[in-house]
Amino acid sequence: MHFEPNHIYHVYNRGNNKTPIFFNDENYFYLLGKIRNEWLKYCDALCYCLMPNHFHFMLMPNNEGCDSITLNQRATAIQRLSKAIGKTLSSYTQAINLQNKTTGNLFQKKTKAKCLTDLPIDNTGFPATEYLLNCFHYIHLNPLEANLVSHLNDWPFSSWLDYCQLRNDNLCDTEKTIQLLGISDVKAFTNSFAADERILKQIW
Repeated sequence: MHFEPNHIYHVYNRGNNKTPIFFNDENYFYLLGKIRNEWLKYCDALCYCLMPNHFHFMLMPNNEGCDSITLNQRATAIQRLSKAIGKTLSSYTQAINLQNKTTGNLFQKKTKAKCLTDLPIDNTGFPATEYLLNCFHYIHLNPLEANLVSHLNDWPFSSWLDYCQLRNDNLCDTEKTIQLLGISDVKAFTNSFAADERILKQIW
């Protein structure tokens, strides 16, 4: 992974060989707590969805998160946000292996980070781009696409409930995201999104 400040990235990974990474509700909340404590110093989280065998985040790294640090005597350098992500997934894996009395890798080796912006946000203002909006929808539609729920409001492990104002979590910077997506009326936006979820699945 390589990050540039004030760009927006779709960050995702899945279980090794597509196997589950969450085994009970406490696992989901445990990982979210670690992300809150270990990632948000280096980025803004804009939205997310945790699924039984994978996860998605939309992140905007800050300057500190893109700073490189030296890991060892061989002068191997890594960005602070990349290191935080790796550390979180490694320690979560250790906790799950302890819980399940297993060993080995839980996640695929490389977490992917796809840049969604051509220019830094601080140079372009707040672009209401279709690309960003589609990724926002794509991330939140995962539980519906996987037939885990009939309605998005029924999946508690995503940021969708925060945008619907059904929960007041502080993991995601919802105000910044609303600006980035050019949403003028959040209630109307979420209501129209939920009105016909079958049609919205077509963006997949």
